Amino acid sequence: MASLHMVDVFGSDPISGNPLAVITGAGDLPAEEMLRLTRWFNLSETTFLLPPVHPEADYRVRIFTLDRELPFAGHPTLGTCRAWLQGGGVPKGGAEIVQECGAGLVRIRRDQGRLSFAAPPLIRSGAPSAEELAEALELLGIDGDQVVDAAWVDNGPGWLGLRLASAEAVLALEPARSWPRRMEIGVIGPHAPGGEAAFEVRAFFSDPTGAIIEDPVTGSLNASLAQWLFAAGVAEADYIAAQGTRLGRKGRVHATRDAAGDVWIGGETRTHVEGALLGLPALG
Repeated sequence: MASLHMVDVFGSDPISGNPLAVITGAGDLPAEEMLRLTRWFNLSETTFLLPPVHPEADYRVRIFTLDRELPFAGHPTLGTCRAWLQGGGVPKGGAEIVQECGAGLVRIRRDQGRLSFAAPPLIRSGAPSAEELAEALELLGIDGDQVVDAAWVDNGPGWLGLRLASAEAVLALEPARSWPRRMEIGVIGPHAPGGEAAFEVRAFFSDPTGAIIEDPVTGSLNASLAQWLFAAGVAEADYIAAQGTRLGRKGRVHATRDAAGDVWIGGETRTHVEGALLGLPALG
């Protein structure tokens, strides 16, 4: 029987992060039914936990957003791993867990009670064109002189990253409510030194109807932003990023870099709902 797990990811407190629906036992569902179920839940992503195909993987996941399947996403990676572990999953390699997804194999580790994933390589990087940047500025309703730097930081979902001078500038953004084509924009700015969080992050994307949605807490974006900040020397030490503040959430994302130079993105994961998934004819 298919089952449902509702997992809160990256929240510093219960139900303060980004919720994820994880479906187990539904491997026979065709992709169009997975997408239909995702739309019914109406969360930013829903995942389907499946047996692995790759011999090194511990499990396989398919990640769906409201209009398409994604090769990779961050909070679905950690939330699915939490559901797999709670279902009795034991990693083949001992310490690290290996997730198989559309982007390949993703390493996950347990550290200080948190789950963290190794940031995957970017599939698009470099500066945006003048036209691309101008469109992002128009959507955000800001002038170019407010942007310290901009770069493609796409590791699957399609993120364009903008760095502003301060967390206050990030929190003050009032983006357009709709846009005529698909957009995924991530914005980051530093907090004053000495606080819990070093940076404030906001993520905006368009849904299938063109409405601009703000994501509560975004693992994929924080992963690519961290790679960008570490490579540029903007971040020299491990840090915590806050996200979801304007939405009344309290997301906290831990960005670390190990001795090999790999970036890891971690946070709390809490399962708040477990139950059976009923009434789907495709499951027999």
